[in-house]
Amino acid sequence: MKRIVLFSMMCSFSLGLMAQSDFSDVFAAGVEDTERFANYYFGPLSEAAIFSMGNGWYNSADAKPSGGFEISLIGNITGFKNKGDKKAFFFDEANYTNLQLVGGSDARTDTQLVSSALGDIEGVRVFVEAEVGPGLPAQRQEFELPSGLASEGLNFVPTAYLQASLGLIKGLEVKARFLPNINFDDDVEFGLFGAGLQYDFTKILPGDKILPVAISAVIGYTNLNASYDFTDQGILAGEDQRIETTFNTWTFAAVASTRLPIINFYGGFGYITGNSTTDVLGNYTAGIGPLSETVTDPFSIEREASGVTANVGTKLKLGFFRLNVDYTIAEFSTLTAGINFGFR
Repeated sequence: MKRIVLFSMMCSFSLGLMAQSDFSDVFAAGVEDTERFANYYFGPLSEAAIFSMGNGWYNSADAKPSGGFEISLIGNITGFKNKGDKKAFFFDEANYTNLQLVGGSDARTDTQLVSSALGDIEGVRVFVEAEVGPGLPAQRQEFELPSGLASEGLNFVPTAYLQASLGLIKGLEVKARFLPNINFDDDVEFGLFGAGLQYDFTKILPGDKILPVAISAVIGYTNLNASYDFTDQGILAGEDQRIETTFNTWTFAAVASTRLPIINFYGGFGYITGNSTTDVLGNYTAGIGPLSETVTDPFSIEREASGVTANVGTKLKLGFFRLNVDYTIAEFSTLTAGINFGFR
């Protein structure tokens, strides 16, 4: 579970969860059941990551003048502590071919609330049975379904990156964000890049320099690629087992801010939309007993998320040094903080 927390904190998507033996065990139920469970389990985490990466594109509506620039270190914390509907889902035996709850209908019902990758429900046990042969007892494998980040006290999804902004022609500002490819322990690798535009409409108005507020439109695109190699982990280990995931997020916003010399306030209304594709790659032993088989590159998990956002924040400017913080209300709300160095 330590790998779960580490990888989540480093790149906002806990692919390391797939490396834990308690998830690898699900392959005992076969590829079809594993793919179905993975979609329910990882879906909410993908949504939270999409909203997290869509933030941090602006800290003012006042676009920089031609040649003005700002370099920022930005961090986002997207919380889900009170998102009970995203931290758990109902496991229904009717949706699975081989995966069954221990106790099943004899002990409770054939449905059970279980943890998503964000949750903290522990101790839910399931089993898979396979017929060995005529007159022989069935082979049975029993294991516990995985819990999630909240079970480790982590109730947020973080992202962090460097971002640069440059003023071009009057009212137009270009932006770029970047996190270089990072390799950790030779099994985790990830990187992030993005680009954006901001246009300050007040710059084209007569007497714009004396206006007390600025109004801008912002558009930004963010891409994150990550991979996790978990070969030889779990009781159903195989060769060259890894996960590769890609996130693509678009942000659209209308922003207004004050134009004071030291401290300013800003806010905006926007829309975030994005998708993720996670490929489970390598060789896996799926199923148990005589019906088990080796499968290669068994499935991909796809997820989309979108929603309206609203935020408010403040920015402190002390010469070249600036600080900003804002809070965005959305399906997954986000706290953003930035340390900025700029000229003009």
